[in-house]
Amino acid sequence: MSDLLRLLPWSGADGQPCYVSADSDGGPVSRLADRLEELQLDTAAELLDHIEELLRAHRVSADELRFCVHRLVEALRDALRVAESRGRRIPGAGDDMEGHPEPPDLC
Repeated sequence: MSDLLRLLPWSGADGQPCYVSADSDGGPVSRLADRLEELQLDTAAELLDHIEELLRAHRVSADELRFCVHRLVEALRDALRVAESRGRRIPGAGDDMEGHPEPPDLC
């Protein structure tokens, strides 16, 4: 059994990261995480397209810009978490993780 943990695309009750054993590829939690990651990335792509169109179409108010920035921050945070999770599962990628915190116990 591997000791590799997969970072899940959601946080625990106190905002702490959640993990599942990478050995459980194809298990129900991993499948749910796969679907959520796909949804997060699709949502980010749609958001980017929408905001680009909005910016081309007309003058944008400060409130509209603020709303867009908040949604882009959320989408970027999700995409970075997906990238971190997938990067950790690439063989040999852990060799370059010096200086990054070790994952805590499973939640």
